[in-house]
Amino acid sequence: MSAKLRTLYIIILDYFTLLICFFASQLMLPLSIEGSVPDDLPRVLLAMATLLVVYPLVFSLFGVYKIIHRYAQSREYLQFFCAFLAAGVVFTAVSLLEGMLFPFLSYHIFFLIFFSLLASIALMLTRMVYRLFVNRADAKNAGKKAKNTLIVGCGQACLLLLNEVKVHPEYGIHPVVAVDIDPAKNGRTIAGVPIEGTDEKIPELCAKYDIALVIVAIPSANNKQRAAILENCKDTNVVVKMLPRITDFHDNDRGVYGKLRDFTMDELLGRDPIEINHEEVNAFIRGKRVLVTGGGGSIGSELCRQIASNSPEKLIIVDIYENNAYEIQQELAYQYGDRLNFVTIIASVRDAERIDSIMAQYKPEIVIHAAAHKHVPLMEVSPQEAVKNNVFGTLNTAKAAIRHGVSKFILISTDKAVNPTNIMGASKRMCEMVIQSLNGQGTQFSAVRFGNVLGSNGSVIPLFRKQIEAGGPVTVTHPEIIRFFMTIPEAVQLVLLASTKATGGEIFVLNMGNPMKIADLAKRIILLSGKKPGVDIEIKYTGLRPGEKLYEELMMNDEQLQKTQNDKIFVGHFVDFDKNTLHNELEELKRIANNNALTQSEMLAALEAKISELVPTFHRTEESESA
Repeated sequence: MSAKLRTLYIIILDYFTLLICFFASQLMLPLSIEGSVPDDLPRVLLAMATLLVVYPLVFSLFGVYKIIHRYAQSREYLQFFCAFLAAGVVFTAVSLLEGMLFPFLSYHIFFLIFFSLLASIALMLTRMVYRLFVNRADAKNAGKKAKNTLIVGCGQACLLLLNEVKVHPEYGIHPVVAVDIDPAKNGRTIAGVPIEGTDEKIPELCAKYDIALVIVAIPSANNKQRAAILENCKDTNVVVKMLPRITDFHDNDRGVYGKLRDFTMDELLGRDPIEINHEEVNAFIRGKRVLVTGGGGSIGSELCRQIASNSPEKLIIVDIYENNAYEIQQELAYQYGDRLNFVTIIASVRDAERIDSIMAQYKPEIVIHAAAHKHVPLMEVSPQEAVKNNVFGTLNTAKAAIRHGVSKFILISTDKAVNPTNIMGASKRMCEMVIQSLNGQGTQFSAVRFGNVLGSNGSVIPLFRKQIEAGGPVTVTHPEIIRFFMTIPEAVQLVLLASTKATGGEIFVLNMGNPMKIADLAKRIILLSGKKPGVDIEIKYTGLRPGEKLYEELMMNDEQLQKTQNDKIFVGHFVDFDKNTLHNELEELKRIANNNALTQSEMLAALEAKISELVPTFHRTEESESA
């Protein structure tokens, strides 16, 4: 139905309503009073004609006929009221000018007031009945698609959500019950939805009301509170959606429904965002020229974001992969415009002359070296690439830093460098050894070591989500495999904070919290996606990949880690070794890595033998050897 035709129907309905109220007003008045009956039929007809002109005209002037009644809120109802009041006043005034319907003026005025009130109520009711009819029809059409929904949190965000889904049945959300962390709200209602206890009752209520969807509508909740709620949801076989934190709640113009998202891993793990001393980081970065290698990667791009927010004199982003480099370039240009002085350069750290020319041109004061190959299984297949990119890329960048007067050089390392069981981990351990061997030559070299980051490229978490969306199976290498986890932003915050404390020769180790079984993590994600592990989604154990170990370590026994003022950062010192021997043997390592005449198996064997000489802690575990 077109908008014009719908408006015409409403105007005709208003005509009938006004006429009925006009005659009803006369019938309902006490007829026993002398002079209570109109004594002039032409005047009655004139009053009716006036009525049918004044009300629609005033309603049009007030925009009443432009309102979409099914979406009307308090503002629109106030608009209705003002229009009804104005129409009643105008009709009363015009009627008095036309002449009295009744012999007595007092009775005439009484009739007009009574009619105006009756007409206002009747017109409002017709619109409410119309809205109820349309909403029920929409709900019927949505019908079987609507999910019984439990809302967690009964505050302003919940109210906004309930009002929105009420007028949008196409969302397929049918709120049937709510809970709140405040037990005082138990037994009350919010927008007609009963509140039945706290979040501890979620499993019971999900079973009672056949809940298919749980919405956590508490933007102010911290990650520990969100994790507790998710824990109560994990055995309910329902889908869980979250409203964003209060800091992100008003960041766009989408409605409340449009802000719903999946839970994040830091919410699932119950880890609050790490608080650091931003003044220290700002003092470290502000007014400095900072170069980031691998600046388009998961860690590198977040480093660039956080460095940019601390007003560097210039940010130099170096990456070999143009797509990633382009994305961070566009993001920073959009966010900062001319307020950020930065340049994005496509270059490989393998190219020593190219890296040297970049440092000669831009004269960075701080270099954060994040460029590396990091995927363990791929580096087992192409071990020479790990050596070329990680080891010699670090050597090229570090030597260029010394030649061009870089003050601080921070290497991004990994827990896989500790007692490595794979080529990638061993190559990162050699990176640590390279910068240790060069420390004290004018540039302060330090390393920051941490474990897995949530949501990075190749991270297990996005993989699990994709596998669940595809119907499974979810693949886990081993039922006992355990990993540390940290979010990318908090890992980078700690990298920058550790960098402020670096004086050269340290390994900073980030406190990654408690490790977690990957299998347990997979089960929780499946459950919170509304599926049952082993029933709806299979968990398939594929066996450890080449070079993979069950447990990651963050330090070696002889590194003697010590606490810093920040309980999330520990500091240790490099294990001593013969630096001259290292550099002599690196030449032989380079020769092997560049020998393309070797088959892949010959290359792996030759590199393993040489790496074992350079990295005494490198060893293959039984599990990795069988893989």
